[in-house]
Amino acid sequence: MSALMRPAAVLFVTTSVLATGVASYFAFQPGSSGGVMFWALAGGPTVVLAGIAAVWAAREELLREWLAPRWGDFSRGVACAVLLFGLAYAFSRIVTPVGSSREVWLVSLYGQIGDPRVLQSHAPMVAAAIGVVALGEELVWRGMVTQLLADRMGTRTAWVASAVLYAAAYVPTMWALRAGAVGGAGTLNPVLPVAALGAGLLWGGMARAFGGRLAPGVLAHALFDWAVVMMFPLWGMH
Repeated sequence: MSALMRPAAVLFVTTSVLATGVASYFAFQPGSSGGVMFWALAGGPTVVLAGIAAVWAAREELLREWLAPRWGDFSRGVACAVLLFGLAYAFSRIVTPVGSSREVWLVSLYGQIGDPRVLQSHAPMVAAAIGVVALGEELVWRGMVTQLLADRMGTRTAWVASAVLYAAAYVPTMWALRAGAVGGAGTLNPVLPVAALGAGLLWGGMARAFGGRLAPGVLAHALFDWAVVMMFPLWGMH
């Protein structure tokens, strides 16, 4: 790639941010709460973008390198998922404690995801959705977006820039989740952008530490999402 990113690369990065931003805004509107529309909007654009990323990576002979499992991937993925969950739990305890005015941030978020009893009754489908979206997000953000940025700015900073863009894509949810808060008003809800930045830095750091490989990050991503959605929700476990 030339010193400046090619138009196709700029288009993919821009589309990834905008498509994720628009879809996530509507996914976290009250009208989409807990239904098929929520899951379709929350994951659909990622699946489409991931398909493009997978085709591109295969043509560039990167896909096998990104996803081929190696010894130690499982323990690395589990360890990083546990670390991320610990950080998320600490955030929920310190920033959004029960009884505080900021508790509503988590209430709104979990209200959009759906009734835990309904989710539990469809656990296999939820697990499949989480796995597909986790794989898709890693292919898009830690895979193709990071690689395209690395061709422009180098590998030392590309993974950080990718994490910032990943978080920026969820900035619209600050307004969507405010609209879904108790009483229909309140301060902007920064939970998802903050979570995306922290998680994006961790998963991006994993990819960089493991030579660009995504398999450990995919596992960590899926396990973390499963934990906070199905096993140990951050709201209601204090």
